[in-house]
Amino acid sequence: QVQLVESGGGQVQAGGSLRLSCAASGRTFTIYTTGWFRQAPGNERELVAGITNGGGATYADSVKGRFTIYRDNAKDTVYLEMNNLKPEDTGVYYCGAYTYGSSWYDNWGQGTQVTVSS
Repeated sequence: QVQLVESGGGQVQAGGSLRLSCAASGRTFTIYTTGWFRQAPGNERELVAGITNGGGATYADSVKGRFTIYRDNAKDTVYLEMNNLKPEDTGVYYCGAYTYGSSWYDNWGQGTQVTVSS
């Protein structure tokens, strides 16, 4: 099993920046992909960005050019650098891990709140 702990959320004004961190522990060698999801009130959880253990990254169209996902393998930590934030980026951001043999993300952190004011 993998444990995930997010940090770095907060409140910023539109145009500002935040960096989220997702620290993994436990059976981290089983992780194939780590992703950041967000969920706004009344909306479903959506995938914002993901990165494989080889470093390949994907992004939702809504965040391309503004968000960057990267990893520090020595620290078992994945980061989400968020720039030029917009009010529509507001939500609870969750870190998820997709382990080998799974069909989808099967490990989750507790979430961290990001609020962007206009």
